Amino acid sequence: MRTHAEYPLHVLRDYALLADGERGILVGPRGEHAWMCAPAWDSEAVFGTLIGGGGLYAVTPVETPFVWGGYYGDATLIWHNRWVTGSRIIECREALRMPADPHTAVVLRRIEAIDGDARVRALLDPRAGFGRHRLSRLRRRDGVWAGRCGELYVRWSGAPDAVEFDGGGLEALIDVPEGGHHDLVLEISDQPMHGDPTSPGTLWQSTEQAWSEAVPPIEGTVADRDARHAYAVLCGLTSRQGGMVAGATTCLPERAEAGRNYDYRFAWIRDQSYAGQAVAALGPHAALLTGAVDFVADRLAEDGPRLRPAYTVRGGPVPAEAPVDLPGYPGAAPVTGNNAHGQFQLDAFGEALLLFAAAAGHDRLDARHWKAVEAAANAISERGAEPDSGIWELDEQRWTHSRLICVAGLRAVSRYAPRGQAARWSTLADAMLAEADADCLHSSGRWQRSPKDERIDAALVLPAVRGGVPADDPRTRATLEAVLGELSQDEFVYRFRLGGRPLGEGEGAFLLCGFATSLALHQQGDLVRASRWFERSRSACGSPGLLAEEYDVEQRQLRGNLPQAFVHAVLLEAAARLARPPSAMIGGTDEEH
Repeated sequence: MRTHAEYPLHVLRDYALLADGERGILVGPRGEHAWMCAPAWDSEAVFGTLIGGGGLYAVTPVETPFVWGGYYGDATLIWHNRWVTGSRIIECREALRMPADPHTAVVLRRIEAIDGDARVRALLDPRAGFGRHRLSRLRRRDGVWAGRCGELYVRWSGAPDAVEFDGGGLEALIDVPEGGHHDLVLEISDQPMHGDPTSPGTLWQSTEQAWSEAVPPIEGTVADRDARHAYAVLCGLTSRQGGMVAGATTCLPERAEAGRNYDYRFAWIRDQSYAGQAVAALGPHAALLTGAVDFVADRLAEDGPRLRPAYTVRGGPVPAEAPVDLPGYPGAAPVTGNNAHGQFQLDAFGEALLLFAAAAGHDRLDARHWKAVEAAANAISERGAEPDSGIWELDEQRWTHSRLICVAGLRAVSRYAPRGQAARWSTLADAMLAEADADCLHSSGRWQRSPKDERIDAALVLPAVRGGVPADDPRTRATLEAVLGELSQDEFVYRFRLGGRPLGEGEGAFLLCGFATSLALHQQGDLVRASRWFERSRSACGSPGLLAEEYDVEQRQLRGNLPQAFVHAVLLEAAARLARPPSAMIGGTDEEH
């Protein structure tokens, strides 16, 4: 029997993502499913070897040595693991079944003998509750295995000759003749499963059809294939309720032993708004844009000025951060929950307004959405002078970015509002901008982080990109030049300087900031540098093309949870906008709208 020791951890750039909107799986180079929470994103892990727990599902060639590679089907999250041995080529086609069932994860694996006969070993060892519960009550009927794993129900088809091993688990040797294929179907549910399993062919057909409907044709950007891939990632991270998780994982370290490891399996209002604005930059693609607008509008209807920064994808509260008794991914102690749940983040209201404005530009706001617009604008009026935790979720100050993004949101949505509301919101935007100018303008003429913090922050390029301050305003140009001069190195961009340390010593480059800088350069008409900064950030991925929050430039490694939704969202937006002349962009909204 293979042991978990035969499936060591890998650097993050080597993992691929399977996702169906309700949960996700990280797949390693040896065909191991090292991470999945079930039945939902924020459930406890069933496969948890990624963070030092138990639980694994692997399909691996028997013949060694082998060289690994892989690729996604275009505009899908259907992953093809590919292994080349000394005498054969084997692929394993993998996906989570779509459309997704919120109660049941259906994991599809199709082993294909590309060149020569294939022999693989399949190992199923789920351990629910972050490893506390192993597979039990196993039984086999008509070649299909069924059992329990804690409170979950498990069914496995395609391995009738599998053998049980001590401690609860199944292992099978599977032979596939050259040119043939063999299907495995794993179902994990919080409800009993009745009836016979659906045929693999039917499951694959529905999954392929769902992906073809979910991702629209994307052409004419500066990076069409990566734009389609980014859209597919956003689809995979977005539940049918419209909530999009910030990342598929928890507690992957941004910096080893630095205590910066967080649970991103929740829906941030800011990230949701970025995704909706990115999709709107492509055109009126209904599912993701409408889902984002509905999700944010519902949260504003429920919470108004007490809007939380993040929610579960079902719209519930995010639990407080708590430790998990596991070793963790090297460099970080594992946690669940996120303390952002108790923060006030003013910029979330501004980003919500920018999302609504983007949707209004495609005539996708109804009366319910306009009530949410008014709720967000009223919240800015009521709370705009309060200190907040800001985009980077730090100590409470009157962060400049938060205030200017609210200015941008008010200005953007005013273009579509009735005259009385438009005038009121434009006046509020003017007043907020004047206040920021009075206490947050650096002596050099650029924006500074807050009245108390004179440093430059890369997030300060975004308000101008979104139309809060004119592109030709001296403050806009001075801020961009300061970001380029003080926070950029080799075309990678960092958030802000940490003390007097060199860039890259305290944290990695922030890929969101790199793409935002590319948009800012494009807005200025600097097309060459816009392309350079875009391509540099786009390159920070491994074979699966996934991007994390940070990139360690020196070691060329991804840092933080994987994948990071808002990075893929801003990549998508930049790919679309950089293909157009700068004059076509006003505050994040196309002139034609």
